[in-house]
Amino acid sequence: MAVPSSSPALTVAAVARRLGVAASTLRTWDRRYGLGPTGRVAGERRRYLPDDLGRLERMRRLTHDGVAPADAARQVLIEPPDTSAERGLATSAGLLAVDDARSSRSGGPGGRILALPRAAGEARGLSRAAMSLDCTAIEEIVGRSLHTSGVIDTWDHVVAPVLRAVGDRWAVTGEGVEVEHLLAEAVAGALRVARERLAPVPIPRPVLLCCTAGEGHSLALHALATALAERGVPARLLGGALPDDAALAAVRRTGASVLFLWSHGAETARAGFLRDLPVTRPPTVVLVGGPGWDPGAVPARATYAHDLGDAVHLVQLAAGVG
Repeated sequence: MAVPSSSPALTVAAVARRLGVAASTLRTWDRRYGLGPTGRVAGERRRYLPDDLGRLERMRRLTHDGVAPADAARQVLIEPPDTSAERGLATSAGLLAVDDARSSRSGGPGGRILALPRAAGEARGLSRAAMSLDCTAIEEIVGRSLHTSGVIDTWDHVVAPVLRAVGDRWAVTGEGVEVEHLLAEAVAGALRVARERLAPVPIPRPVLLCCTAGEGHSLALHALATALAERGVPARLLGGALPDDAALAAVRRTGASVLFLWSHGAETARAGFLRDLPVTRPPTVVLVGGPGWDPGAVPARATYAHDLGDAVHLVQLAAGVG
């Protein structure tokens, strides 16, 4: 079908971004079930038209509701076009309108989908992948965003909103721990891959990143390490729940320029440990981050980082790199 001049004609990459699914998934749906693009632009590959987008939206909705892909495709192909979905998908804001309407009916912290008001399309795609326990899709969505938008933007606008929504759902229903665990592992995997590709040059006095004693949530440290690598600053991750004496031993052994301590919960953010840290020669700059810390109660020995961008900036200043 030739593309009328008034119809939006989109590439597979553009459709993948709008729907929050992997481009490889769209190609599979095209190859196996015939749910491919029907528009043709002279001298170019086929493009997706509004009718195609309406079918794909229904396909995505059915598969995320647990319908087998082959059965979902048969149902989509025999149904008449959903003109309301087509109108919504015809503009970049339309998909958000469709998703917001569905969230008001079946979403929210206790529903089958996560409540993400005003979230970016990538965040909605990530939430659907997380609720489907689809680690491959999570890694693809996060990896694509890291490549196109960078670590800080990906963390602030794609990953963090979904993590908060998962936490809100757990607080209301007591369910979703498996979603949080799989999401964290898959996001950490995507961050590792990105970090390995960057491979910054080692510096004489390393930057050490670790969780406080008893704190097991280390995903934010992976984000910080990768954001630093983007700027040419290497960092060494010591992981979660590092005992106090082990953190001190690591500082002494490496002569670290920076020690960054993450605490997610107030019970693991102990200001007393910060006050007891010895002053090394040359001095090690101590930075802290995470919602566990009370910014107004952090001792003068340490500096509080308010968010990922602030943490990157403070580490770069302290390490003298970038």
